[in-house]
Amino acid sequence: MAELRLGPLLRYVDGSSATFWVEASRPCTAEVRCADGAGGSARTFQVAGHHYALVPVSGLTPGTDTTYEVLLDGVGVWPLSDSPFPPSLVRTPGEEDAVRVTFGSCRWAAPPADEKDPVGPDALDTLAARIATEPEGERPDVLLLLGDQVYADETSKATQRWLAARRNLEDPPGDQVADYEEYTRLYYESWLDPEVRWLLSTVPSCMIFDDHDVIDDWNTSASWLADMRATLWWRERLLSGLMSYWVHQHLGNLSPRELADDPLYAAVRETPDGTDVLRAFAAQSDTDPASVRWSYRRDFGRVRLLMVDTRAARVLAENERAMLDPGEERWLREQALDAPGSRDHLLIGTSLPWLLPHLVHDAETWDAALCRGERGARWARFGERLRRRADLEHWAAFPASFAALAELIAEAGSGPDAPATVSVLSGDVHHAYIAEPEWPSGAAGSPRSPDARVLQLTCSPVHNSIPLSIRLGFRFGWSAVGRTIGRRFARHGKCAEPPVNWRKTGGPWFGNQLMTLTLSGRSARLRLEQARVDKGGRTVRLRTVTESEIAP
Repeated sequence: MAELRLGPLLRYVDGSSATFWVEASRPCTAEVRCADGAGGSARTFQVAGHHYALVPVSGLTPGTDTTYEVLLDGVGVWPLSDSPFPPSLVRTPGEEDAVRVTFGSCRWAAPPADEKDPVGPDALDTLAARIATEPEGERPDVLLLLGDQVYADETSKATQRWLAARRNLEDPPGDQVADYEEYTRLYYESWLDPEVRWLLSTVPSCMIFDDHDVIDDWNTSASWLADMRATLWWRERLLSGLMSYWVHQHLGNLSPRELADDPLYAAVRETPDGTDVLRAFAAQSDTDPASVRWSYRRDFGRVRLLMVDTRAARVLAENERAMLDPGEERWLREQALDAPGSRDHLLIGTSLPWLLPHLVHDAETWDAALCRGERGARWARFGERLRRRADLEHWAAFPASFAALAELIAEAGSGPDAPATVSVLSGDVHHAYIAEPEWPSGAAGSPRSPDARVLQLTCSPVHNSIPLSIRLGFRFGWSAVGRTIGRRFARHGKCAEPPVNWRKTGGPWFGNQLMTLTLSGRSARLRLEQARVDKGGRTVRLRTVTESEIAP
């Protein structure tokens, strides 16, 4: 009899359809039956000895909640018989409904309940507990996970013991994951957490990778990539990372129509074992990144989300460096500008923040100038060493891409049909803040100041930590003194002035946290919540740190 190994994950949801992701213990037919009579089924496909299905369900009624069950070969496997949680349900949006978007990034798997958590309570666990105890209360309409869903290079002690039982950890890559099977261990560890498992079964999710999903500083530079390719273990690690990401995360980002038109998905499903097909695709993504698109679009009524790949789509040649290759940049531009007047809010999801503390921004721009040789070969070698050690590889480290995004945001946010808000949603930097850009007026060739309110909303981590020294550094980076020092770096690197100015309007906040945007018509409200233990030390709750209207 087939058993449910992982899932179900409720992924795509619109007014009348949904998709559900599962992993089974053997080949079987996975079926979802909803209480309102809607349902669907799909045969599992095989990758590396594992059996997965993405089940499409159609015929749902807009604006309703319906519970569901999962069956494998006709036998019910979800909900679990001993589950302490309410039944999982699908909530379909109505035409005039508000859209609640909850987002964050960077989640170490939580330890077992009987172990002390070294980094404090998990914000996703805490969100799940709140929804479970208040099933009629507020819940997100979609959960955006903005990178580092798993940590391939920072494994837990339990995973290290598991790895040591299958290979010698003295051999590279040591206690990091090495292949597809070891990646599956990370997803089991993370997604079998009871609270997270239930949460992902009842709240739709959108995901994108960041560096730790593969390795810290993934695709920092051309020389970094050359060094990695010279190792014996890198190719297997990268291909396994991309394959497991496609299976566990990327497939569920796509709508039923996109899945039906996807030749790779069809090829994997049509063959008895899709491993070689998927491995060839991952190899193509490595050797020809421009031929593969991991970015995607989701529309929630009059809210558009553009989730942007800022890792695999990079151009790394030093004199051509770009955060997005030309095809990816064109795609982003087309999606942001098409059908003017059709959306009230534009969300750009990018794991890496566009606007950083001023000192950090200028240091990254300066370092990029050194690396491309503005101060000579000696400084270029120093710049490369610094770039790797200090993680100087955000949008600011790709100045042309930073400017292009500023121009696109200004254009998308301008004119009589402009959305009310354009928000850049990011994570990565293990703290939260709000920054607001301003476009200089009157400069020749500069874009006009947009009519929409534009915000950089950064929220991280969901469950991780940050040293005190880094906290102090980020605070200093926003200060007037830090900004003065940053401009000196920029002058030394002969760096052009950035095309926008910006100021911090909230934060920085440190802790395990989530942000929620509530979008209703052209109004928008923002809330930041942190997972905190009460004074008695027994109860963990999400506490509101700040809440404000960003578009009345």
